[in-house]
Amino acid sequence: METLKAIHSTDPKEHAQNIERYIYELKLLCHEETSYVNDPKAKALFETTAEVLAGLEKAYSDYQSENEGAWINDENRPTPN
Repeated sequence: METLKAIHSTDPKEHAQNIERYIYELKLLCHEETSYVNDPKAKALFETTAEVLAGLEKAYSDYQSENEGAWINDENRPTPN
């Protein structure tokens, strides 16, 4: 995994994309680490961590694409009938 690098931008979506990339890499690492240990509790911990990270990864993706209700900008929000 590469070293974390700050982005010098004011665009929050660029920062979200940067963080999402590291979440994805950490998720992969958690899956990979399960093959190196024999302890079932450690394997369960690593897999649980990967599942939680997958949820965070989706939240960051939804934020960037604004396809989840909580992340829709007010100007893009449908008006009620």
